[in-house]
Amino acid sequence: MLASIFSLNVIQTALELGCIYALVALALFLSYSILNIADLSTDGCFTLGCAVACQVALTGHPILALVAAMAAGVCSGFVTAFLQTRLGVESIMAGIIVNTGLYTINLAAMGFSSTMSLVKTETIFSLAKKSLGFLGSWYKLVLVGVIIALACAAMLGFLGTGDNTAMVRASSINPAFTITVGLCVSGALCALSGGLLAQYQKSCDINVGTGMVTIALASLIIGETLVGKRTMLRRILGVVFGSCLYRFIVAVALRFNVPAAAMKLVSAIIVAVAISMPAIREHFAFEKRKHAARARRAAAVKEGK
Repeated sequence: MLASIFSLNVIQTALELGCIYALVALALFLSYSILNIADLSTDGCFTLGCAVACQVALTGHPILALVAAMAAGVCSGFVTAFLQTRLGVESIMAGIIVNTGLYTINLAAMGFSSTMSLVKTETIFSLAKKSLGFLGSWYKLVLVGVIIALACAAMLGFLGTGDNTAMVRASSINPAFTITVGLCVSGALCALSGGLLAQYQKSCDINVGTGMVTIALASLIIGETLVGKRTMLRRILGVVFGSCLYRFIVAVALRFNVPAAAMKLVSAIIVAVAISMPAIREHFAFEKRKHAARARRAAAVKEGK
């Protein structure tokens, strides 16, 4: 049983999906952890990238499909930022407004159909197979690995301007401009993830982005808890690690024949545990200190006698 759970195929698939979804986690890392903005447009933006990539890929341009998806994500991020910085809408409400509007836009991008298929269409993965076929079944992981590495490098370069509003003001940079650029970059990463998933799965569904913000948040917290956040590089790599670990946990659940209808519950439990991890670790550390203090008092009393 353990051999089937920890098989090479399961690990490989978890790493592939983990790297794809890590782009969403990086987007949330930028908006939530760095800009301190609760961007709830993530779900709709992910589906937008998926839908746009599908439509462009169907015309025979799989690489351009990813560029188009990122451009659509930039537009989504710009609208969210515009509502916040120019119209004074709270960040949570701005995200909800954009996410609601994106549902109709996504349907329109999909030709008002709830699903799209790329089964008979060339994708970046089929192109990679032609050029990286000598790698066997690992060509997909190599491709998404290169993409996530470039995204992490770009994130490090972007965050060289500062990682919070106070630092931005101290650097004489317009916070509204930085927020706009940050949300545009975040939207581009989120939509790129959707575009990659569409070509990876060769399909798109109008509900594919549902719950994406909570999954990304879980990946973010898992990474920060297990890897740490002492340096920016460590935080970014932690996000990728958290995403891969999350996908592996989901893969294990599927290996235990968890019904598809129960996967939302499994995801909710993973998210709850991930969010609770810092508090759980603090509780255990407190109990350990308390036990050590009791042991020291007992030893002191014993010596006094």
